[in-house]
Amino acid sequence: MWAWFEAPRISVMNQWGKVDQDDIVRARNVLLASGRRTLHEEVDAYRVLAQVSPAAYLPLLARKLQHLSYAGSGTWHPSSLALCEEAVAAARRIDPAEPARADVLYQALKSCQRELYRRGRRPEGLALRAEMLAISRAQAERSGEPVVKGLSEWAAGLSEEGRYAEAADAMDELVAVLLPRGPSDGALAWSLLQWIAALHDAGRSGEALAAFEQFVAMEAAEAAKKRGPVICHLHSLIGYARMLDLHGRDEQAARVRQDALALLTELAASGERVSWGGYEASFWAVLLTVSGTEGGQPWSDGPRTPSGTDPMKWSPDAGQRYFDSRDALRHAVDALARRAAEDPTGHLAEVVRLQRVLTVRSAVYWENRTHLFAERIRPLFDEGVALARRLPKHYPAEGPRTLARTLIERSAFRVAARELSPALDDFREALSHLGEAD
Repeated sequence: MWAWFEAPRISVMNQWGKVDQDDIVRARNVLLASGRRTLHEEVDAYRVLAQVSPAAYLPLLARKLQHLSYAGSGTWHPSSLALCEEAVAAARRIDPAEPARADVLYQALKSCQRELYRRGRRPEGLALRAEMLAISRAQAERSGEPVVKGLSEWAAGLSEEGRYAEAADAMDELVAVLLPRGPSDGALAWSLLQWIAALHDAGRSGEALAAFEQFVAMEAAEAAKKRGPVICHLHSLIGYARMLDLHGRDEQAARVRQDALALLTELAASGERVSWGGYEASFWAVLLTVSGTEGGQPWSDGPRTPSGTDPMKWSPDAGQRYFDSRDALRHAVDALARRAAEDPTGHLAEVVRLQRVLTVRSAVYWENRTHLFAERIRPLFDEGVALARRLPKHYPAEGPRTLARTLIERSAFRVAARELSPALDDFREALSHLGEAD
């Protein structure tokens, strides 16, 4: 099936020599033939014809090489990087005066950087993202279009390397252009989430909280106009209160939770006003990645996935490391839980923390892969609540707050799963542990 992997790859340097007329005729016949042809046959034909008619065939060659790099079932293979590098080389050979060159090169670089990241060659991957951004800036300058494509991916790459200040600056630039345009099919919401997380990670907490407040106001307005889900407004309130708590804004967090309670009470009684498909669950999952949700230090070393960012924008190796850590976390939670059974004061709080990390990572993983995510992760949220219920006895100072936080997180999960009445029960119980119940 994958016989094309056995064929020797023609080196980019040697492709651009002389071609005889027979090669050209055969290449044209392949493309003109009415029968079915393989991607490999098309690529070979374009390799030949790009040498005699570069303006016409180099863009086609670059695109087909990218397709070939993940041909079949959409998966990637050992030759993918070589094919992506060849696509970049072909795109670079396009005459700079050709209007299509920038877009073709941008897409070729985009495919290639993902392959470099997949192989752990992170500095090279980030360098290609920088080149993509430079291409976009030049395009924006020529066209007068203020939105620079690739800023979000660049910011995500910087965050993964711990360059949080630069990531926040990049998102500042993007949001400054997007905000005046207002919400548009949810695109602004994703950018604002990434911006809030970048500001927080950069230590600009005051700006992060101000941005979060702005985000909540936008979600409220969109829901009121029936242009966005009420559930997303609710999730934004819950996330905002969580960040306020993180920064010691207890009174303000309590007020926001009361707003969330009112909205959840309304939703439990009447349901969502409009059906929005799976958007709300994805919104909830991305909010889960905002810094502070997991608590403590990341479980594994190496690149950290960027907070508040759609997992589709994570680099492949960082995402793989994040999700692969779930097995080790499961073993660690189970081992520590056995020790906590004998010495709860010494170990129970850490069990709860690690179990929370496991739950968050599992929730993001499964929501991104199946609409049946609730069945996969419900036991983890229930386990977290069961563990947290033991905390007040052994940690009377912090235990009730941790239990409340765990109940609110299960409540938010239940909202994402459209289990609104149980979600309301959890939220009300959480407020009682915080001393905020009516």
